[in-house]
Amino acid sequence: MSNSNSTSGVDQANWDRAAGHAQEAVVSAGTMACHIGSAVGAMASQAACEVGKTADDLTACAGVGIQGLGDRLSKNVPQDGMLGNASQAIARTIKGSGEYVEGAKLSGMTEDVAHVIRRNPITAILIATGLGWFVGHKLRG
Repeated sequence: MSNSNSTSGVDQANWDRAAGHAQEAVVSAGTMACHIGSAVGAMASQAACEVGKTADDLTACAGVGIQGLGDRLSKNVPQDGMLGNASQAIARTIKGSGEYVEGAKLSGMTEDVAHVIRRNPITAILIATGLGWFVGHKLRG
């Protein structure tokens, strides 16, 4: 009987050791998964940041182009009289819009739109509904 007891004690020690190794492997795998998740999250965040920066850069370039349009318009429209005053006002407005787009970029314009929507939610809903109806109507043909 003592032989059987010592054999079961050795078997139990082997099982305990195997269970300990398995537990260490699970903890190690969990730690590795956590590190991988953090690395993937950091890469996704960096990619989103790069996309945002590119969108801001493209928007700023568009703003410069709009300013150029305002300048060209100002030089090529009448300078005097009622028509000249109206044309110059339009050219200044276009140039000012370009300056805003260049300075605010896409991220700033998004914040401005969100601010306007927060201040005027009913109006924003009505405008969105009207635009949705118009686009849907045009898409149906």
